[in-house]
Amino acid sequence: MDSPTSDEIRAVMKKYPIHPLVAEELLYLSLRPRVDVYKDIIYLILHFPVYDKTKKGYANSEIDFIVGKNFLVTTHYREINVLHELGRMFETNSMPGLEGVGGSSGLLFFHIVKQMYEHSVGELSQIQAKILAIEEEIFDKNSSKHDLVRRISHVRTDILDFRRTIHPHHEILSSFKIPGENFFGRDYAIYISFITGAFLELWHMLENNKETIESLQDTNDSLLSHRTNEIIKTLTIMAFSTFPLMLIIGLFSTRAMNIPIVGARGDFWIILAIVVVAAVSLYTLFKKKRWI
Repeated sequence: MDSPTSDEIRAVMKKYPIHPLVAEELLYLSLRPRVDVYKDIIYLILHFPVYDKTKKGYANSEIDFIVGKNFLVTTHYREINVLHELGRMFETNSMPGLEGVGGSSGLLFFHIVKQMYEHSVGELSQIQAKILAIEEEIFDKNSSKHDLVRRISHVRTDILDFRRTIHPHHEILSSFKIPGENFFGRDYAIYISFITGAFLELWHMLENNKETIESLQDTNDSLLSHRTNEIIKTLTIMAFSTFPLMLIIGLFSTRAMNIPIVGARGDFWIILAIVVVAAVSLYTLFKKKRWI
């Protein structure tokens, strides 16, 4: 069901033993994921990150699962292409791994969640490609470090949205383990373990991307700081170098009596030579001190 109305939910309740509290939950979005166990059903709420082209970022997309012995009802409130593709495959009996399963709703739930995790891994691979592009440009002298700051911030925001959405899944899957085994039998434990493994693979990949982009941000900040320090250092040296030269010129331009050199033949060239010698001496001193 896609953003179901009250009439649609009542129609489903006539076909399947859906608890009234669950039916009420289906009318609204839920802020947090959870697992509720009833007599005939298990009700799960999971959130998955789905890329929103309008916001140019990842949105929190909710999927509700009502799992019965021989039926499965899903409800979502945002366009999720993976669910539509799985629905078409199931209707045409072309979903791999479900041949001859019959009414095994637990196995169908397993395939849907597994596909959602695989889709999330694909989304995360796109973020990883952005990180690799940033890593290649970060030491390129021709690249704009300030533009990299903006791009790094966007990637960090995507990862933050991803982590905020995916993080509760570990607790939900742990809570689902015992009810799932009681509901579908002990053999179902292997499917829950496989789902948990798919989640952990996604989570480790997400954590690796998080650490990488943080390291790249620290590196870029260091390069920006180093570049700023070099500019300040150059300006300071220029100011310190010009001060003695301006002082020499100022002394010779004062209106005092008996100023040496001034008034003598070739006084301009003598003063210029003094300034040049002072400039060369300062440059030699700075070079020796390795200030430049």
